[in-house]
Amino acid sequence: MARDLELKKRWEVLIAKLSNQFADGDTLELDAVIYLVGVQELGQYHRRYKKEDKLDLMHIAICRLLEPYGYYEFDFFDEDGWPHYRVKEQLPTLKAGEQSILMKEAIVDYFLEKEFIS
Repeated sequence: MARDLELKKRWEVLIAKLSNQFADGDTLELDAVIYLVGVQELGQYHRRYKKEDKLDLMHIAICRLLEPYGYYEFDFFDEDGWPHYRVKEQLPTLKAGEQSILMKEAIVDYFLEKEFIS
């Protein structure tokens, strides 16, 4: 239970910081945070992305976020600088709420690692 409270507290701090920095204080949703992680991982900040690029960015983010959990492994960068991952282990079947908790935990861990939050 204490772990859940810690995650909730860190998630709220993270969302407040990211929302202030990227959304003029409007509260960012989970998908928006995943997108931001994808942009961060790609490192091409000042360009416009097409719809399919945005989906690819979210895929990059999910792979990167779940890499420490053993589900994905970095494979290579392509000629355009996009990272590619390979599946190491299939994700278990999770209910929507469980997926959300897993992603929030992975995102919080990512931003702790990047020292964006503490």
